[in-house]
Amino acid sequence: MGVRWRYPHADRREWHQPLHVVLMIGEAGQQSVSPQDGAYWSIETNDLLLRLETSVSGLASSEAASRLAKFGRNTLASTSSASALAVFARQFRSPLVLILIFAACVSAFVGDGQEAAIIGAIVLASCVLSFTQEYGASRATEALKQRISRKAIVLRDGAECSVAAEDIVPGDVIRLSAGNLIPVDGIILDARDFNVSEAVLTGETFPAVKTPGRSAPDAALTLRTNAVFTGTSVRSGTATVLAAATGTRTEFASIAAALERQIPETGFARGIRLFGYLMTEIMLAIVILVFFANLMLHRPLIESMLFSLALAVGLTPELLPAIISVTLARGARAMAANGVIVRRLDAIENLGSMDLLCTDKTGTLTEGVIHLDGWLDVDGNPSTDILLWGRLNATLQTGLKNPLDEAIAGAPREGASLAAFTKVDEIPYDFIRKRLSVVVRDKDAQNLLITKGAVQNVLETCSFVRTAKGLEPLNEMHRAAIDEKFRRWSADGYRVLGLAIRRFESQKTFSRKDEIELAFAGFLLFLDPPKKGVKETLAELAQRGITVKVISGDNRYVAAHLAQAIGLRADRIMTGEELSKLTKSALFAGVQHTDLFVEIDPNQKERIVQALRSRGRVVGYLGDGINDAPALHEADIGISVDSAVDVAREAADIILLKQDLGVLVRGVDDGRKTFANTMKYISITTSANFGNMISMAVASLFLPFLPLLAKQILLNNFLSDVPSLAIASDNVDPDQLHRPRHWDIRFVRRFMISFGLVSSLFDFATFTFLLFFAHAAEAAFQTAWFVESLLTELAIVLIVRTHRVFWASRPSPLLAWLTLAVGIIAIMIPYLPFAAWFGFVPLPLPVLAGLVAITALYLLTSEATKRWFFGQERRARKKLLAGQRSFLDRLVAKV
Repeated sequence: MGVRWRYPHADRREWHQPLHVVLMIGEAGQQSVSPQDGAYWSIETNDLLLRLETSVSGLASSEAASRLAKFGRNTLASTSSASALAVFARQFRSPLVLILIFAACVSAFVGDGQEAAIIGAIVLASCVLSFTQEYGASRATEALKQRISRKAIVLRDGAECSVAAEDIVPGDVIRLSAGNLIPVDGIILDARDFNVSEAVLTGETFPAVKTPGRSAPDAALTLRTNAVFTGTSVRSGTATVLAAATGTRTEFASIAAALERQIPETGFARGIRLFGYLMTEIMLAIVILVFFANLMLHRPLIESMLFSLALAVGLTPELLPAIISVTLARGARAMAANGVIVRRLDAIENLGSMDLLCTDKTGTLTEGVIHLDGWLDVDGNPSTDILLWGRLNATLQTGLKNPLDEAIAGAPREGASLAAFTKVDEIPYDFIRKRLSVVVRDKDAQNLLITKGAVQNVLETCSFVRTAKGLEPLNEMHRAAIDEKFRRWSADGYRVLGLAIRRFESQKTFSRKDEIELAFAGFLLFLDPPKKGVKETLAELAQRGITVKVISGDNRYVAAHLAQAIGLRADRIMTGEELSKLTKSALFAGVQHTDLFVEIDPNQKERIVQALRSRGRVVGYLGDGINDAPALHEADIGISVDSAVDVAREAADIILLKQDLGVLVRGVDDGRKTFANTMKYISITTSANFGNMISMAVASLFLPFLPLLAKQILLNNFLSDVPSLAIASDNVDPDQLHRPRHWDIRFVRRFMISFGLVSSLFDFATFTFLLFFAHAAEAAFQTAWFVESLLTELAIVLIVRTHRVFWASRPSPLLAWLTLAVGIIAIMIPYLPFAAWFGFVPLPLPVLAGLVAITALYLLTSEATKRWFFGQERRARKKLLAGQRSFLDRLVAKV
């Protein structure tokens, strides 16, 4: 898959090649590179810089702007932002719409032009209605995505600056450090302990070591050790990279279709799919039965076909995709206003369904503004040397930025000036060593290696201890004393780091192997107090049925101290060491009864989330670090923050603009509102619509005429859909936000049957009234049935939109006014000038009064049915939960 550089052929331009090199070579008039040795990873660095007309100090801003215009933005070809015309055309892909259009054309061909025109107009109006909703939703979603665009550090005009990753061009020089997603294909100019995770391209789990140099022209992707590729991520270390290929000319783009992350189907998406299957089965059965039955009754072929298809359209929730898009987009906008950006709309439902949240403590449960509270020697006394060495380590390192280093840099300035020291080298932090070393040269021209990190990990490198008496061998007594101080301070809520030093006479470069025989010098104590109001926020989450579990790399003492302060249980703790000894089944049983996972290795986070999900929980994971990405992928809902490292942000489904659980609480409410409003449309469709269509199908088999003409059914369906446009803005009762909501196709089926039977019962009552009391002829029957059918479909909106009695729950103004307006239109249609076009005739007032009375009685009966139905559901749910708890308790006891 190597990208080769060569001149474009005379008769065509090879647009799949990195054109920047082709053009630069052509303009410079230099000799082209042959296919055998022309891969950019095989070219000498200076030669490549020359060909790209750039330098190690990067491009000028004006040149970068010129190249951006020439080569385009650094993005893959996007299929998500479809044009308005494409979205409109998509509305006609429905088989039912296409069949209706075909049937209308046949009707026009056989001479019934008016019927064909009316059907065509209604179909077009329905498609326009759906288009306006879907296109508006897609535009809103694209606007939200722009708010979380990724940034990169690039050298422009000889200085570092932050630019959007999409604006990087060939020839740019980029700075990379741990946690960055690599935005381009390029070669390494300089690197320090630089390890890159290339699993997205190669499937290889372990990071690849990258260094400057040259690779063979025909080297496979995994063997190009001097090159980096778009979409991979920096695991550890730092590097400076020269961009050689961007956008659609990268390796990632060449296999993007195969690499696209397969996002597991959410419960909501699966439910919608199963609902579609259910409605399709019912629809096909009705269409086939009614069509052939009407043929057997010797009714006209075209009329029978149009009637059967119109029944199918009336039963089909054709606005469901648009309603879902609008509801999700509106939910995303509401969440954005509350500080939550949705990267994947399907995730909104999962957020509403979440019943367990796993989170680190820093920044979410604590203030996140860490203060350096102590700089102490081995004996526990304040030491300006410890503060000086800590500041040198924190301010001179160029790798992963973190709040601890920022706290050290912001501490009071005491002791010698930093200006007296010159940086020699550094050994970057990684998550295996859990320490960072910086080498400086003092005024005596001696090299001083300063190591800072987790106390136990720093102690591993030490052979001496620096006491008031001088250097002493590190013995068990010293270790015990250090450990006792560490435990005591941790139990008081302090985050404790160890610091060690070693002097070298003369040495220019350093590596991890030099972290030996150090002298343990002292401690750095940090305080991150509990966030104000977090206790109340945790109570709000509990009220919504969401349990919080803490997963932290901090020690058990700090985590337990925080848990006690904020109202979480502190007695159910599992350490990383204990977890590593558990089998899969033992972990499966143990996670449910653990509240604090502490001293956790980053690779164990994914195991914990996996075990919790296997218990049937809908798990949210909140993380912002490099090693949170696997857990974010594994969780049902991955949550990160705007300030997180690139890898975590890209792995997340939800981005919090503020690292605050209060923001997440509001996001959960918005997610549940979105789910509730989507279910309202489905409830409406599966109640009155289903009942009416079934009744009409049955009536058509026994009446001497069709109960409704095809154009009347389509008009009925169109008008009843109009109030549904306001579903996304409808009010949601507070009691529907107090527990997680899950899709249940069996619930939908039970709801459809229960309310469909009630609807059909009143339909047959209407037939009886019209035939035996009003003695309605064909046109009058169809007109009256049209009015009653539309009124009942509107009335049921007010009933099923709430679990309360309908008069105790206020709908949104838009929904209320649209429902009222269509209800008035339903009664007025038979008296309007164009009524004859649809086959309507004016209705006598007694008939109209009878229809209104039947509708009112239907309203009251549906309300009673709703109370009975949801009462049954609550009792069944309680019984199911009791059975599940009993089963799980027996399982845990057995394990």
